[in-house]
Amino acid sequence: MTKVRRIGVVTGSRAEYGLLHRLLCEIEASDLLELQLIVTGTHLSDRHGRTVDEIEADGHVISARVDMELKGDGPAELTKAMGRALIGLADVFERLAPDIVVVLGDRYEILAAAEAAMLARLPIAHIHGGEASEGQIDEAIRHAISKMAHYHFVAAEPYRTRVIQMGEDPQRVFNVGAPGLDPIMDADVMSFAEAMSSIDFQPRMPLFLVTYHPVTLRKGAAADAHALLEALDAFPQASIIFTGTNADTDGDEITKLIDAYVKARPDRVMQIASFGRKRYLSVLTGADLVIGNSSSGIIEAPAVGTPTINIGVRQQGRLRAPSVIDCEESARAIRVAIERGLSPEFQAMASARETPYGRGGASVKMARLLETLPLENVLMKKFHTIDQGLEITS
Repeated sequence: MTKVRRIGVVTGSRAEYGLLHRLLCEIEASDLLELQLIVTGTHLSDRHGRTVDEIEADGHVISARVDMELKGDGPAELTKAMGRALIGLADVFERLAPDIVVVLGDRYEILAAAEAAMLARLPIAHIHGGEASEGQIDEAIRHAISKMAHYHFVAAEPYRTRVIQMGEDPQRVFNVGAPGLDPIMDADVMSFAEAMSSIDFQPRMPLFLVTYHPVTLRKGAAADAHALLEALDAFPQASIIFTGTNADTDGDEITKLIDAYVKARPDRVMQIASFGRKRYLSVLTGADLVIGNSSSGIIEAPAVGTPTINIGVRQQGRLRAPSVIDCEESARAIRVAIERGLSPEFQAMASARETPYGRGGASVKMARLLETLPLENVLMKKFHTIDQGLEITS
């Protein structure tokens, strides 16, 4: 009889949970897999919307909760929170004893999960490795997790090549596409009218969906946010919805500026800490522009046909669709980019939904791999040098 594999999946933020949801469903539906869902990070923070409630509302059974006790966004406090996560996850892995730990992305709580799994001698599968975001601490975290991982589920072929360049065995690196596209391609979203009704907002057009996070490798978050807000004021006819800012250094400072901006314009501007998975994709689809520096503007927005104004260096290094307009962090540059994005010609081009991140189905591919990949004798890795070749296909 085939042994059922225990799959420990760690989630620490609303954005990453949205990418993992379909995979969680696939694991739950498999006769060969048992889901062990471990929740940490901002999911357990009232200040960040307590999105653990959304996970439970989706019907997922939570196996463990690790409270990082997020008390602020300064470097010292985030380091301490990461330490608390490491301690809690060590206990969880010892108790649950998963056969493999699945992590996604590049946040500090996910680094803690990878460290705890590595020291517990558990195989690790890493989703969305090999990418570049050169303005972020996340860049170093992502690559560090890749070196701890034993299997890699990447979103595009250039990212597969990059993981192999880091010394990983090509036979363990799989180009599955971006899991964030799965619900888009399956049309698993609520209607735009339903989404607006659920937040009691009647937007006038154009509608801007704005997500702006700190750039963690540089100072000046307030000045950059001011430039964005000044540019938005050049479009007084627009409705604007802000989503919540990440729990990163200077995140609270940006949130306070946005709060003040919203309060001064209550008739056409609002802020939502967390939309929820389906509602976010609905608003993303219904918006005229996505503005800010979130990876969602790079990966998901092109797939729904919405142009993106990508501000600054936070996403520098990621693959781009033609519907992404890059601009510097100045009010004038942002204003000019918005005008271009609103033009009929650019809107028509974006409607083609061209994307370098696949056509969906990533979650099914990952679930089938988790059912079949060898888990014995995988902890000891050899460094794969480039002269051994990149030609092995995923």
